Amino acid sequence: MTIVIAAGGTGGHLYPAIALAREFLRHDAAVRILFVGTARGVESRVLAHEGFELALITAKPVMGKGVVDVLRGLLSVPIGIWQSLRILEQRQADLVIGVGGYTSPTMLAAAALKGIPRVILEPNAYPGLANKVVAPFTQRVFLAFESAGASFDQRKVRVVGTPVRQEFLVPSLKAGDSIERRGQHLLIFGGSQGAKAINSAVLEGLALLQSRFPDLMITHQTGEVDFERVSGAYDKLGIQAKVVPFLYDMPAVLRTADLVVARSGAMTIAELTACGKAAVLIPLPNAIYDHQMKNARAMEVEGGAIVLPQANLNGAKLVETIVSIMSNSERLHAMQEHSFAMRRSDAAEVIVRECYALMNKTQENNQLRKVNGG
Repeated sequence: MTIVIAAGGTGGHLYPAIALAREFLRHDAAVRILFVGTARGVESRVLAHEGFELALITAKPVMGKGVVDVLRGLLSVPIGIWQSLRILEQRQADLVIGVGGYTSPTMLAAAALKGIPRVILEPNAYPGLANKVVAPFTQRVFLAFESAGASFDQRKVRVVGTPVRQEFLVPSLKAGDSIERRGQHLLIFGGSQGAKAINSAVLEGLALLQSRFPDLMITHQTGEVDFERVSGAYDKLGIQAKVVPFLYDMPAVLRTADLVVARSGAMTIAELTACGKAAVLIPLPNAIYDHQMKNARAMEVEGGAIVLPQANLNGAKLVETIVSIMSNSERLHAMQEHSFAMRRSDAAEVIVRECYALMNKTQENNQLRKVNGG
């Protein structure tokens, strides 16, 4: 059996797909998994690290782009569909899964043309354009948030949560994951590509934060572009921290954190709640449909996070928010408990079960048509 997963561009699209792929393999180790993406996204380096095969197609983003880029994106669609048809035929795909982003539509369109079972996963509280466009041609729509359901045919919708990797779901640290800790642990990250605004606010307030928490352990994922600037600032202030451009082993780091400062992509919310982590969320202000703010507010309403809009972000405000949480153990623990209460640990399992049922039904229908001469 071969399963093709169209996901990429950002970690928010890619990591739910990786969690789903691992669940398929946990169910049946003989399953062949092929990811489809582009050369421009994070998928090339991440999937190589995760041990999955990646096939490349031509696809370009159109949302939030100028007229010329939109035209280029639209012109790439027939090329992408042709490439997708070749991949599906060569690999004899049994199922196609789309996880949003600009790589999904062409692959799902090709699957529809070939009559291959196809599903989509929408991890955000407000669905993206790609998933809304292809939803009529899919047979199942798996959602992380019930609020996204209004955009889809209710007969297809299943609200299951966001798939997260099993490493996030372990009840406690494994022996190999333990780290030496002097005090509390603050994790800062801005998504797979980093966030310059968050990095700048942290650096602006770093000396003040260090004076309030001298034993604070900091892990800071900067993104590739901003790594030199941020790591240099820590060195200049003489502050010991783990500063990295990218965190490949997020589960191990996240499980040791007491508080997290982060963007609020759907995958981030899912991983935070899977581990029961309190968070200061700084939504990406120019995210399409403002979906990051909707994700963040959903966690804040449940008591697991404080939302700090980027328009109000500066070093003093960020440090004040961090201190107000970390200096109050009762508040910190209450936020962690509220976060954990939002956890959906069975999303990948439910999706895999539904996909197998869908594939079996499609196979039975095809056999019936052959018997009836269809």
